[in-house]
Amino acid sequence: MESTYLLVTYDDDPVARAVGERWGTPPATDDHVDGSPVRQLSDVALLLRRPGIHIHDERLDARLPSRLTRRRISLVFPSIHRSEQNVECLTVHPLGNPGPRAEVGGRPRTLVPTDPARMTATLRSLSESSGRTGLPATFEATHHGPELGLPAFFAEIGFGTRPAPPEEAVRVLADALAEIRVEPRDRVALAVGGGHYAPHFTELALRRRWSFGHILSRHALATLDAATAASAWAETPAAEGILYARADDARLPVLEGLGPRRADGDAERRTAGGAPTGASRRASGT
Repeated sequence: MESTYLLVTYDDDPVARAVGERWGTPPATDDHVDGSPVRQLSDVALLLRRPGIHIHDERLDARLPSRLTRRRISLVFPSIHRSEQNVECLTVHPLGNPGPRAEVGGRPRTLVPTDPARMTATLRSLSESSGRTGLPATFEATHHGPELGLPAFFAEIGFGTRPAPPEEAVRVLADALAEIRVEPRDRVALAVGGGHYAPHFTELALRRRWSFGHILSRHALATLDAATAASAWAETPAAEGILYARADDARLPVLEGLGPRRADGDAERRTAGGAPTGASRRASGT
């Protein structure tokens, strides 16, 4: 059986609240966090409901039962996606602040451990349902907290100027998060370069067997220091190398010596359902 992960919803987040309402009240386990029961949502997913909002819930992992922290359980946060352009989309992204500022939770130059397999599996699931939601599914680069010591990622609905998240998008996100099933043949990489919504790496994850941990946008590279770059590599478990959005992104001195450079085609192709359509596991370095 696959290992378990913990979904965390927050009362003050409209997407988390809507998704939580769809999940209802699953059976409680024997574990509690600040008086709230940890519930069993599915055979692979636990559920915890919290007051407030996720970006201010720093070091939640320190309050979890030791039975969960010993297993290095991953935390998954359903959330609203906000942007200056009111982008309507479904997104997933890692946590942390690669640069010297921390305006939305966490600490400057502090990255959170990632769960590449589950984060990428969630992206694929959301993408396969985009026909139902009318919303594109995309990665986002690493860009905000809270600070955590356990692997984590956000899964978000951006609904622009609408008064509430679309019902179908809530249904799709709730169903995807309740049963995250990873594709075991994926190769793992640190993603470097490209825009905030990481179109190159989104496309690779959907078309090939690449899973990504931290995603460092081209904007983040401008202020990236060597220690944070090393942390991005260390917090992308089982990484086989680094994929770059373009050749210029590979010429940053702080990235030298982190890990081998990989080519897009070093992972086999996949179909929407996950079956391979070809194979290439050569280590290119180009």
